[in-house]
Formats: sequence, C-alpha cells, structure tokens
Amino acid sequence: MSKILETNGLTVEFSGFSAISDLHFSLNRGELRVVLGPNGAGKTTLMDLITGKTKPKSGNIMFNGNDITGMEPFDISKLGVGRKFQGPNIFDNMTVIENIEVAFKGNHSVLKALFFKKNSEMKDRINYVLDKINLKIKYRDIAGNLSHGEKQWLEMGMLLVQDPELIILDEPTAGMTAEETYQTGELIQNLFKDRSVIVVEHDMAFVRQVAQYVTVLHQGRLLAEGTLEEIENNTKVQEVYLKEGAHA
Repeated sequence: MSKILETNGLTVEFSGFSAISDLHFSLNRGELRVVLGPNGAGKTTLMDLITGKTKPKSGNIMFNGNDITGMEPFDISKLGVGRKFQGPNIFDNMTVIENIEVAFKGNHSVLKALFFKKNSEMKDRINYVLDKINLKIKYRDIAGNLSHGEKQWLEMGMLLVQDPELIILDEPTAGMTAEETYQTGELIQNLFKDRSVIVVEHDMAFVRQVAQYVTVLHQGRLLAEGTLEEIENNTKVQEVYLKEGAHA
C-alpha cells in the first residue's frame, strides 16, 4: 500500500524544549489513523508541522511525493491537506448552505462564494455533502443556531467539499454528548471512507469505534504503533499512562 504522508527525522524545539524529536511517521493512502498520547506528547505539534503552522528545526515531511517541509499553510492546503481544529470554525451568521458554498473548492472569498453561479455539478456536490452530514433539512438555518455537534458536522462538511486527500481532525468529539460522539464516529467513517485521515482524540469509546491503526506519542517521540488491541496491551504504553495519570 502506498504512503500518502511520511515524516523523516522530524524535530522541532520551542525555547530549548524538544516538542518533537527525530520523529518517523507514515500514513497509508486511504487509512484512518488515530494518534494518542498524554498532554505534552507532541500530538498538536505534529498536526501543526504537517499543515505548515509550525516549521521544523530539522527533518522533512513528504505528502503525495512532494516535500512540504516549511511550506506555508495555504500552499499545503492547496496540495490537498485539510484540517479541522478542536472547536467548530464556521460562519455563525450565515446559513448552513452558505457555509458549504464558501468552503467550496476554488472559492477563496466569502463574497465570491455567495454570488458565484452554481452549475448542476456544484449543486449536486453541495447537496451530497449536506445529506452526508445530516443537515440537508436545515440547509437554510443560521449556523450559529445549530447544536454543538451539528456545528462540528458542518465544519466536516466544509472540509469535504474542498476535496482534500488528507484530512486531519483534532479532537472532533470534544464537548459532545455520548450520542453525538457515536454519530460523529459513524459520520467520519462514511464521510471520509475513501480518504486518508488522521484523528487526534482522547475519548476511548470513540477511538474503539473508528480506529484502524493507532500511533502513540510520548515526549515528542514515537512510543508505539499497532492495532488498538495491541496498543492497549502494550506494557510501555501502560507504564506511560499510569505514570502520567493521563486519559487515553
């Protein structure tokens, strides 16, 4: 199976502190990977490095055969990398469908997105996404009036309509009820089933629902990788979590 993403010897420091140290990480094309680790393990820093928000001290990042090390976030996004942060990042004062239209690939401004003439292919794509995120009947609702879970789903739809090859989700179930968390797991599996996905998450019920393969980071280094069962039975992982008093 071909690799869509690889990091080689990736290292980054903040004021002398090594947030990521000599990290070798890879993701197969079409794979859903969950990244776990205690607070300070380097999970967010890794996401920041992949998306260009943070620049490495050394090492490199390869995406789809392209060296994206140190590139700007906008340029990395154009290559096909989409990221969803922990909190929903939507336009609260716009309708659900307007949010999707703004995010539509090729529309780089709100004004352009709202007034461009949609052809049948664009309309079909937007309707498809609205249906997939369970918001088709609410397409005219103001986004700010949606529930927390629905806002998260809307942002996932905004990611999908941009057609990225790699999707990074940072704690997508944060603040959700148990029911919303389960629905989000189903949505992610259906919405992004043909794409490469990295999920940073702490809710183990959700992780068990979606994880195909798991990477565990500790103090900026790779601690373990494997299936969830292998990770849960890994003595090194058990020792770290017991020592840190952390939540998986």
